[in-house]
Amino acid sequence: MQTYNNKTQQASNTINQQGPTWAAMNPEFVARMQLQNRFNTGLDIAKYTAKIMREDMASYDKDPANYTQSLGCWHGFIGQQKMISIKKHFGTTRSRYLYLSGWMVAAMRSEFGPLPDQSMHEKTSVPALIEELYTFLKQADARELQHLFKEMDEAREAGDQVREQAAQNKIDNFETHVVPIIADIDAGFGNEEATYLLAKKMIEAGACCIQIENQVSDAKQCGHQDGKVTVPHEDFLAKINAVRYAFLELGVDDGVIVARTDSLGAGLTQKIPVSQSAGDLAEQYNAFIDGEEVTSLEQMKSGDMAIKLGDRLIKPARLANGLVRFKPNTGEDRVVLDCINSLQNGADLLWIETEKPHIGQIASIVNRIRDVMPNAKLVYNNSPSFNWTLNFRQQVFDAWLAEGKDVAQYQREKLMSQDYDATPLAAEADERIRCFQKDAAAQAGIFHHLITLPTYHTAALSTDNLAKDYFGEMGMLGYVKEVQRKEIRQGLACVKHQDMSGSNMGDDHKEYFSGAQALKASGKDNTMNQFAV
Repeated sequence: MQTYNNKTQQASNTINQQGPTWAAMNPEFVARMQLQNRFNTGLDIAKYTAKIMREDMASYDKDPANYTQSLGCWHGFIGQQKMISIKKHFGTTRSRYLYLSGWMVAAMRSEFGPLPDQSMHEKTSVPALIEELYTFLKQADARELQHLFKEMDEAREAGDQVREQAAQNKIDNFETHVVPIIADIDAGFGNEEATYLLAKKMIEAGACCIQIENQVSDAKQCGHQDGKVTVPHEDFLAKINAVRYAFLELGVDDGVIVARTDSLGAGLTQKIPVSQSAGDLAEQYNAFIDGEEVTSLEQMKSGDMAIKLGDRLIKPARLANGLVRFKPNTGEDRVVLDCINSLQNGADLLWIETEKPHIGQIASIVNRIRDVMPNAKLVYNNSPSFNWTLNFRQQVFDAWLAEGKDVAQYQREKLMSQDYDATPLAAEADERIRCFQKDAAAQAGIFHHLITLPTYHTAALSTDNLAKDYFGEMGMLGYVKEVQRKEIRQGLACVKHQDMSGSNMGDDHKEYFSGAQALKASGKDNTMNQFAV
């Protein structure tokens, strides 16, 4: 471990070697700047965080109570504040990641303005957000360390060696805010070469984990919308290979790939793959195609096509746009096949996009996968597209009904109503929601729980409340009572927004560079001194 004293001594040796021309350099200041900039490149971050994620995966394999979590962030400041809050409340960032959602990039970060989740945004906006997130996380490190340096200096000036050593111990044992990011590459933004090139950019920006889905790239839809079209396994595996090659080329040997399947809700395919031998992947994929058995050429008309499936000749069911329909009620079987083949061909984790948050449903699929791949683990989207309140109240309603309990006072389709908020059914549903992540990790193989779009919704909700109060009768009290007063009392660092933006670090640097003549902003007349946080 590189301690404060070690760094200072190394800097002193370097400066002394240069003689009197470097006399203005202070070894301690050099050491401080080096500690505040632990990661010089995005690749340094990707290698560091990949190791953390692999350790967490191994820990989960030993005990599913060791699951991990993340929240989706659409801006570097949001990610930074999330990790600062986690360190404040829990003392460590371990097992907590960031999630980068393609939906939020499309909706909030595209130069075209708000876009649907259909891979229409600039592909470069994804690595740009990864870099932005890590820039803000590194700044959080620098800011917190700057406070510790100040604490150590004040103890020195007071001659308090015990407090000085305590501050130095905090510096030596400092835990970074830099954590793994699970980054969404959608369906790869083109062919496998396009996927490889974008994956490289994402990894170079710091991504240790890339999530890729099996939809058709140029027909990609949000996982919670209709009209999804999947690709044959060979096409998807080629993109998994492309991502792995990108990791290996850049020296991130333990980079993590999350293979997402949308087959549960996808009823269409764009392409019928060519089978090379009986029972191969193409034949297994084609077996799910819906169609009419052909017994006579008279059944065929101009433009029709037929494929042989086993001993039968089938005319695939095609839409007017040429897309081919899968047989109904085959989604789960296709999901299982997708997942097994992804894990057998280089993927590390699975993502199954479901239509509701139901532990029993997820577990039934995972158990089938684990019959073949016992180590299968999921990343699961605790999606805001689910109506969690209604879903879980209906789950409790159905369970009570099956158990013979009296549910006469409840109307299943109206359980979202506030009229039910104080009922025993609502209380049990809320308890199931509270325990969902823990229970799903234990029962359904979920290693990582994430919410894709939470900060999109929290930004909208808090802005709505502020607008209602500030522009209404409360006026300035709407801000003071509902924002600033709460910031101060909850100990939010950003109440000192000048400090958060780097003003104090800038003062330190001015002093390093200019000495006593430095013009600093943090004097007695700085209004931030009104805040005790």
